[in-house]
Amino acid sequence: MKVENVRPVDSDARPALVLVAGSEVPAGFPSPSQDYTTSEINLNEHLLTSPSSMYLMRVRGQSMTGAGIYDGDEIIVDKGRRAEDGDVVIAYVDGEMTVKRLRRTPDGGVILAPENPAYPNIIIPELSDLQIWGVVTTCLHHVPRG
Repeated sequence: MKVENVRPVDSDARPALVLVAGSEVPAGFPSPSQDYTTSEINLNEHLLTSPSSMYLMRVRGQSMTGAGIYDGDEIIVDKGRRAEDGDVVIAYVDGEMTVKRLRRTPDGGVILAPENPAYPNIIIPELSDLQIWGVVTTCLHHVPRG
């Protein structure tokens, strides 16, 4: 899975206010007694934990579908956050950026694991030159029109 269209998040942007209708939306049967009061949230505060180190990237490919990241989705990446085992990361491998789940092995190695069984793990030997570019914090999934 590749990333493209990398751009920094504007930390000085105006608040991105969105109306919130109620607190939950049932995915089963609707409740006729549901209260539909509204409030506002600022998406900048909700999605951008450290705006000066965050980037927006578009994803291409199918290797991370098990993590809820699909072709054409946009991800928010924190370049300043330290990557931990189990994080979804942006990594430089062989000169290309890729999105994978970071797995550390007991012997000091690294595996970049896809979240789709149709794709193989990328095994990084201990002395390889691997760069973790950033940690994925949010996926903006686009629901296809039907």
